[in-house]
Amino acid sequence: MRDMASRVGIDVTSVTGVREAVAAHGDRYLERVYTPRELLDCGGDPARLAGRFAAKEAAIKVLRPRRDTALPWSDIEVLRQDGGHVELRLAGSAALRAEHEGLAAFSVSLSHEGDTACAVVLAEGKG
Repeated sequence: MRDMASRVGIDVTSVTGVREAVAAHGDRYLERVYTPRELLDCGGDPARLAGRFAAKEAAIKVLRPRRDTALPWSDIEVLRQDGGHVELRLAGSAALRAEHEGLAAFSVSLSHEGDTACAVVLAEGKG
């Protein structure tokens, strides 16, 4: 573990790309990428799913796994809270990776415009 400053990750995702992945692969894609709670939160809306996908990618950029190590998508969860904002929760290997990297707290912001979903993830280092 290292003493470190904050890290930031960003990603953009095509809503059409997510819509096409759902059409081509159905539940297999959805269950591989999203948690049951995320699927419930999104209600099948491709724009919301794309936002979560972008957040997962941004989180992976923050976590910086080794090239030969894949983090399961479902270990990174983006959940809508009662106030409407979203929070990032890590489990399994993603949580272990955050611990290894000395990352303690995560913030996430999602945005949608036309066919694009964007997410920014900020991670604070343990100080």
